[in-house]
Amino acid sequence: MSELKKGFINRFGEHRVLDAPVGDGECPLLILDLELKSPVTVIVTDGLSEYKMPVHQKHKGREFNELYFCLPSYWEWEDTMNPRMNWTFHWIQRLVKHVVEKETWYGHGHTIPCGEDATRISETMHQNQFVLSDPILLQREMEPMSDGDKTINFLAIIPIFQKELEYKIARGTLKLFTRFANNGVSEKLDDFRGSVMKSKWRLKR
Repeated sequence: MSELKKGFINRFGEHRVLDAPVGDGECPLLILDLELKSPVTVIVTDGLSEYKMPVHQKHKGREFNELYFCLPSYWEWEDTMNPRMNWTFHWIQRLVKHVVEKETWYGHGHTIPCGEDATRISETMHQNQFVLSDPILLQREMEPMSDGDKTINFLAIIPIFQKELEYKIARGTLKLFTRFANNGVSEKLDDFRGSVMKSKWRLKR
């Protein structure tokens, strides 16, 4: 049993921590079943933190990270044959592979396109980019965890729209996340959310 899994068991209880099925050569994953006001399921990597990221000096202390998706209660993650649900497993593995093979690093505010053509994620999830974020909704649940002499931080993967990416590039990460906060957007996946760049006001015809 990994030290990370032990840490989550101590934090949430053994009945809330499961091993997720993965393919040969893939990063191990854990499933966390969390009881909030509205229950969520977290898919979190269990091994990415073995890779020490070459962070900038100002980010010292953030060299060891794990990635996670936060799924709403209606999300049937066990339905591994459903493309509207199973893309989370595909993309979390792809992001792990990218950062390790490129010997690069991930941090809050980093963005990644959904493939070379930045196509929408799924039939129901029309976003075509990801932004990495420090925990928002799960700030307490996914707070950093100690493993020996290193601190493991957790980065959420949040799907975003092209217009949101363009706004971040033009105005900065803080401005985008302020829009998220003002519109109730967190790391919890939502098939039905619209872009935070859409105006709340509509002219009557």
